[in-house]
Amino acid sequence: MDAVDRRILQVLTQDGRISNVQLAERVALSPSACLRRVQELERTGVIRGYRAVTDPQRMGRGFVAYVTVGLSSHTKAAQETFERAMYVASDVVECHNIAGTFEYLLRVESQDLASYKRFHTEMLGTQPHVSAITTHIVMSSPKDERR
Repeated sequence: MDAVDRRILQVLTQDGRISNVQLAERVALSPSACLRRVQELERTGVIRGYRAVTDPQRMGRGFVAYVTVGLSSHTKAAQETFERAMYVASDVVECHNIAGTFEYLLRVESQDLASYKRFHTEMLGTQPHVSAITTHIVMSSPKDERR
């Protein structure tokens, strides 16, 4: 990957819907050369996909929290059970297995505090091997490059 590829990725990260002609102009390539580079970045897995970025507030999910979760058992089976449950939990938009004091970091988006409390009590709190839950409520996000 060279400087031109990195510039292509920078532009696409900011605007994934940009036309190939506009992208080529922004990175100083011909449209055909630009398209070949983008296709190669896709083929090699550097670009894994394109998606719509939604506004959680307008989607009825304006309550955002980061949640650390500790497990009482550190077996592969315990982790797989927890990960499967988080995969199907609609409020969980990110689940990361992390190093440190806790095993998992979750990004949870709910409608409001009452909805989050239901998730916390009825989903997260009922998972086997969960021994610690710490919630960090997002008050604002001055920088969030995913949005």
